[in-house]
Amino acid sequence: MAGVSQREVRKAADRRQKRVLEEQRARIKLVSKILQKPDQLRTKDDLTVLAACVDTVQELQKRKQKTEARKRKLEEVIDEPEELRRKINLLAAAIQDAQYPVIYSGAGISTAASIPDYRGPNGVWTLLQSGRDVSTADLSEAEPTLTHMCITQLYKEKLVQHVVSQNCDGLHLRSSFPRKALSELHGNMYIEVCIYCSPNREYIRLFDVTERTSLHRHNTGRKCHKCGSELRDTIVHFGEKGILEQPLNWKAAAEAAKKADVIICLGSSLKVLKKYACLWCMSRVPHKRPKLYIVNLQWTPKDDVATLKIHAKCDDVMQLLLEELHLDIPHYDRSKDPIFSLTTQLRPGEEDSHSRKLLSKDRPGGVGSAISGEQPVSIFSNGINADKAVSLSSSGGALKGLTYILKKLEKLQKKIKLLTIFCTRKYSIYNAIFMSFVYLYCIFGLLEEFSKPPLVNRDFSNDWLLF
Repeated sequence: MAGVSQREVRKAADRRQKRVLEEQRARIKLVSKILQKPDQLRTKDDLTVLAACVDTVQELQKRKQKTEARKRKLEEVIDEPEELRRKINLLAAAIQDAQYPVIYSGAGISTAASIPDYRGPNGVWTLLQSGRDVSTADLSEAEPTLTHMCITQLYKEKLVQHVVSQNCDGLHLRSSFPRKALSELHGNMYIEVCIYCSPNREYIRLFDVTERTSLHRHNTGRKCHKCGSELRDTIVHFGEKGILEQPLNWKAAAEAAKKADVIICLGSSLKVLKKYACLWCMSRVPHKRPKLYIVNLQWTPKDDVATLKIHAKCDDVMQLLLEELHLDIPHYDRSKDPIFSLTTQLRPGEEDSHSRKLLSKDRPGGVGSAISGEQPVSIFSNGINADKAVSLSSSGGALKGLTYILKKLEKLQKKIKLLTIFCTRKYSIYNAIFMSFVYLYCIFGLLEEFSKPPLVNRDFSNDWLLF
């Protein structure tokens, strides 16, 4: 058009497009409202609108079907006891007949340890998508579950050859499962490595090393004992590609997948694992691929190709499975946890490089143990009577006792200061005598303190520091 600029033409086109979108949204809203009514309550005008908007009706019906299908996939299904027993018998027979059975484990095997999964009804992703808050779980208080211990027993009996895990909680390692037969594809929260040493030097800790790390930021703040380079965690975040040899152990995972004739998937939605083609032997013709057995409460993308799908909790399945195989279920003994013998001590000056709880042999959630390999720290800088000095790593009660003593010493110092000022101003003649008695009192009190049992076994209610 003559005299009309291109800018005005674009604006007119944008306005027309907006009107079309607004009309479409209004039509969809109207049709959706009509479809929500029961058939007997729809008026003639409603039927006329539906007849005139056939495409919109079909589109809304497709959306509804997809939404219902998505909800069905999130539903947890549990097999009846008789059906579960039948499936367990089939799984036991398959394991006994297999030449090279392999287990793929997911977050579902750790939920019994109070570690949330990702896509369950109360999973991390599920809560985030629904806008709800995600509660933080202290992974240091978790212990290997019955499923972890059963897997270790199956390996000892040579009924499992390799485990490929998506979990980074370190519970497979703590259940005494051998590292040579374990691939932790997404890392281990207790392991940090130096990538500048060849081969990479590992440091296993008694605390979560990921406190200061995040996506694309993996330095932990500690240094390699050999070359002095920055240590990094081993965690593979969503959107990252694992490049470390250990503990990911991708080479062994791929080799195990090639040899496997039976794959057992425990507690995994398989939405991530399905993307790793090397784990499924997709280059083979279908009838030559390993048989797939899935244990999960929800739908997985591999259900259609699975030989057997078991809808039950992993602990229940593994307990029945070992009963069927006439095997004893080992119990987790915290004092024999291999992580305590594998740990690397922090060097002097590194004690403050983290604030996470230390694993303790004594009890879950402890601050540490004297046999944990951490360096003892005396509460007295001059090291007097060091054999009776308090150790930050002696137990969960040691830190409590240390804090208690420091608070009382602080109160004592304030009282001495006030009394000194009072005596100086009012009774300067008696000041020297008073201070002498105070210092003698403190000395005798400290001597009494060293003669007492360790802080962890002490009752502070009648302590000399209470005055």
